[in-house]
Amino acid sequence: MHLELPESIGSSLDGRLAKAVELAYAGGQVTLDLFQQPSVQVERKGDDSPVTIADKSAEKKIREMLAESFPDDAILGEEFGEQSGTSKYQWIVDPIDGTKSFISGVPLYSTLVGVVSDKECLAGVILIPALNEIVFAAKGCGTWHSKAGSAPKRVKVSDRSLEDGLFVVSQVDTFEERNAQQAYRDLEKQAYVTRSWGDGYGYLLIATGRAELMIDPIANAWDLAAVQIVVEEAGGKFTSWNGEPHVFGGDGVGSNGKIHADVLAKLQPFGNG
Repeated sequence: MHLELPESIGSSLDGRLAKAVELAYAGGQVTLDLFQQPSVQVERKGDDSPVTIADKSAEKKIREMLAESFPDDAILGEEFGEQSGTSKYQWIVDPIDGTKSFISGVPLYSTLVGVVSDKECLAGVILIPALNEIVFAAKGCGTWHSKAGSAPKRVKVSDRSLEDGLFVVSQVDTFEERNAQQAYRDLEKQAYVTRSWGDGYGYLLIATGRAELMIDPIANAWDLAAVQIVVEEAGGKFTSWNGEPHVFGGDGVGSNGKIHADVLAKLQPFGNG
């Protein structure tokens, strides 16, 4: 898989946006080669979350490519931790966001690549390898979408209310871990439709105007760094449950912006701090 970026944004961040897209495709291809293969075994990490050889191999591929192109940049990845750098940039990578979907053979897992500097997300990519669908963004450049290799087109969030919109989550029971079941029930009742098509795919739906709200009750930096800039550059809003802009985990809320304040009012009683 390969994609030509518009000249106006291809050189963003000294070529880092173009490289982020390339890295996502390279890592995504590694996962596709192993997707729905019965021989792929599942291991358990220290926190009991699942991991496969696909997760590890995809991140290794991305790290190898980064070492060649931007050896001075720092890297944080889900599978192999943090590698320091001497430049002002850090890459934050999740080779398979939605490993449970991947293991189950559901084609809605994603490969996430983000670029941050001084705790600000500057570029991000969400690739859905099994659908060959991608969104990417850089600060000040907008959010762009391509499917099946089509020429990228700039996209915007919707203008719908939640009553007319789609609310997506990754896993409903994570609201229980925050004692926020009531917030979930209230939002589910308010929304036109609620579906658990979450992870990176949920934020892609927000950015392309097909969903209005995506909530992560529990998340890590690699779950959120790439998606934040994609949602924001599409005209949406992304914050913590407390309304603070962030990319370094805890929890996250992405929306079309129009409904954000009302959603936060329901979530803030359960926020961290």
